[in-house]
Amino acid sequence: MAKASNLTRTDLDSSFESYLSVSSRTSNRSLRVAEKERRKSQTGDPFVLALKYFSEVEAGTPCSGNDVLERNLVLVERVGLSRGLPPEAISVMLDYAMSLRMGGVMCVRVLKFLIPATVVPQEAVVRAVSWLCVGKIAISTQVLFLRWVLTVFDMIDSKDHLRAIYGFIFSFVTEESLSPYICHLLYLLTRRESVRPFRVRKLLDLQTKMGRQPFLLLLLSLYKVFYPELVTLALPSRMRSGFKNHNSTWKVALSAVQKRNNGQVSSDISLTLGLKDKTNSRKRKFHHLELPSLSSSIQSNSSSRSRKVFPLEQLHSFPQLLDNLHCIELPSQMGSLLGSSLALCYLDYVQDDSAFLRLNFWLGHALHEEFLFCSGDGGSGSSSEALHFLNRLLSTQHFLQEGFSSTEGFLYKFLNVWDGSLLRPQILGLLSDIPVVPSSCISQLLFEPLMQLFFTSTLFFKCSVIDCLNSMLLKWLTWHSVYALEDGLDISLNSHTPMNMTLSGFMDSVMELVRFVGRLATVGLQLEGCHSLLLSFILDFYETVCDMFLKYGLPLVVMPPVGVFYPALFATDPVSVDRLGYIMYRYKKNLTSAKCQQQETKQAFHISRQTYQEFNHYLLFMVSCLWNSKMFLPGMAIEVDQELLALSKVPEPWTSFDLIHHPAFLGCALDFHHKCWPERKDIDLNSIKAGKQWDWYPEFLFSQGFQGLQQFVQSSINRRSAAGINGQRGSQPTNSYWLHHLENNIFP
Repeated sequence: MAKASNLTRTDLDSSFESYLSVSSRTSNRSLRVAEKERRKSQTGDPFVLALKYFSEVEAGTPCSGNDVLERNLVLVERVGLSRGLPPEAISVMLDYAMSLRMGGVMCVRVLKFLIPATVVPQEAVVRAVSWLCVGKIAISTQVLFLRWVLTVFDMIDSKDHLRAIYGFIFSFVTEESLSPYICHLLYLLTRRESVRPFRVRKLLDLQTKMGRQPFLLLLLSLYKVFYPELVTLALPSRMRSGFKNHNSTWKVALSAVQKRNNGQVSSDISLTLGLKDKTNSRKRKFHHLELPSLSSSIQSNSSSRSRKVFPLEQLHSFPQLLDNLHCIELPSQMGSLLGSSLALCYLDYVQDDSAFLRLNFWLGHALHEEFLFCSGDGGSGSSSEALHFLNRLLSTQHFLQEGFSSTEGFLYKFLNVWDGSLLRPQILGLLSDIPVVPSSCISQLLFEPLMQLFFTSTLFFKCSVIDCLNSMLLKWLTWHSVYALEDGLDISLNSHTPMNMTLSGFMDSVMELVRFVGRLATVGLQLEGCHSLLLSFILDFYETVCDMFLKYGLPLVVMPPVGVFYPALFATDPVSVDRLGYIMYRYKKNLTSAKCQQQETKQAFHISRQTYQEFNHYLLFMVSCLWNSKMFLPGMAIEVDQELLALSKVPEPWTSFDLIHHPAFLGCALDFHHKCWPERKDIDLNSIKAGKQWDWYPEFLFSQGFQGLQQFVQSSINRRSAAGINGQRGSQPTNSYWLHHLENNIFP
């Protein structure tokens, strides 16, 4: 039985192996048949036959009268301009063109329809660059090729081999016609290891020969980011122009191919290197404001598989980011970072200056092309695109807690053509993020265009501008409080701009901003009839200004102008008067602290005597008006002729703005009078000043929520009980029994 069982098992095993062998042969036969059918179908494809022709054509083949060449060239050209060429076709046609097998005319024609459908193989570009050293290609054709490379740069699947021949590409920088394009390409390829002393010297020599060309300055500025000690040349903090756009030849075709491929291409070339079309700029709308999709510059099929790279598009959680911090590759299209909070976390962590330069370059072209170089009368769809784009930019800047230099440069130009209504919240939001502007140019860049808009706009726009400038001041003061602690008195207000500013320069800029808002507020209140809404935003601003010393450590105190103080004091709503009391209370705290610190530590800063005099003047007038009922009397800040007062027939006009008769508190006084004498039919507000009611009335006001007024009273008024004084004097309590005098810490 055992033997029979063994035989049976052996027979079964051999049968199973035979079955597997037959099945494997059948499967292999099916694969071979499928491969043969695929090759047969490709063999009959005219496009494949055309590519085979260009890959096998020999050098010296005549062009004129060559019908086969023309037929195949027209076929590939039609495919390239309609659907785009696949990577294999790009490799074949680029090698055919740059090798000049059939002359320079064919090379130019091929380059003009070389539109990639997906990506551009890196090896094809490297081989094409190698043909430049042959010396047979005309300079104009070399320029066209470099323009093509710059246009499709973000579509190249990898950059490792291009960076490996950085020195070879740099050798062409001395060619005057090629230099702008070579510098642009080097700018995109440069990494820290690419910067060498001999290259810096070569660029400096070229600048001596050619002058201060923008493309040389931009490349030198990037070198200076990596090695400041090598580039000793003083570079301007803001350059009016940089690299020009070079994609006009392929722009329309690229856009058409990308739309037809339904967004399969990860790079938006029209946004990256958009060129202003001068003839049709007024007809352009917001067509290309979608953010590029996030994709790593190292593709899965690239030749850099040896080193571990984590693609950004696979980053889905913060733990993933922490686990792969040192193997993440920045994307080929820096604009895609705006669409991912995790990518922004990585950008903020690495603090790569070259990455910020690339992102600023991308943003600068996007903003100028889509907003500055076209009219703003787009339809609702285009407006929604612009709204989404600017909101995304705003959220990015708030996430990074700093603005981009390209956004700042765009805003300075856009303010001169802005109508004040197009995308107002977004524009003012971006404006509030700009870093500190030097006092020497802040008026021309910022104040003059804003002033023209402010004085000719609606009430709500005025409120928006004041709120924007308040946010700007808050961010400036916050930056100061952070960097002053790190770097002492020499502070750098933006870590990604070359502008450094001393404390005195920063104080000058803040002073100019506060005075500018004071002028706007004074005229604005006059134009709008002291509207309470505008006054509220103005008081918001001065709540920030009054605490600059204690809250932000800035040794600067600026008092509000009379055009703001008096409208707030005489406002008809109690909230404005209450907030003015809080502002005066905080001014006193700041001035007292500054004076004590100055006397104790003998620091270098000094608050002017005029500032103390202005504060004393406001404080004396406010106390005399609200508490002592001395309005319009001789010697006061506001004097009115007695005969004119008599003509007004107002009884006791000097009491018109005390705490009882002030229009802002009249309702509170009537309510208090009713609570004290509920059965009295006639109303005599002066009776509040008699007896204990005069002691109770301020407490009643404070219980209504007027905390600013309460702090002002407690810090500036010595209160004595009216009942105690009456007992000492033995007479009826009057207004004089409440002693209203300033404390001894009035400033000299």
